[in-house]
Amino acid sequence: MSKLHLAFLNLGSNIQPETNLPKALELLAACGEIQKVSSVWESEAVGITGPNYLNVCVAFKSSFSRMALKAQVIQSIEAHLGRKRNKNKFAARTIDIDIVLFDDEFMNRDSWRLAYVIVPLAEIYAEYRNPETGETAEEIATRLSREVWLESRPGVLGSLSSNK
Repeated sequence: MSKLHLAFLNLGSNIQPETNLPKALELLAACGEIQKVSSVWESEAVGITGPNYLNVCVAFKSSFSRMALKAQVIQSIEAHLGRKRNKNKFAARTIDIDIVLFDDEFMNRDSWRLAYVIVPLAEIYAEYRNPETGETAEEIATRLSREVWLESRPGVLGSLSSNK
């Protein structure tokens, strides 16, 4: 039997996000078990002038290794939903799925500064600690949400949302 892995994924969209986020979650659910879903959070686009982003964090359990999750699941969902990659890493997108945590290992230390990543994560894994500072995700989210504009967007996911 394959080992099960727990990943926390951040999904973001600023092109038809009300359509693309729920669809991405449906596609993800076909590849593993979605255990928790945060609220949807709206934030301003970073690095470009453009439509605001909607972001959500999910706890996702599957037998995929980190590399297989990225290559076989995430990139497939992004392609299915029309994600176009180009040289501008801040370009508007239909969907962007990033692995935030994989088996409790934080993937990108720069993400600790990003409210649109940490606030949704803290909603479903508040006690996770930044290994460098010892602060919990909840403590960091509280600080970040005072520093940047971020707004909860209830109803975007309908019945798919459940942060319990």
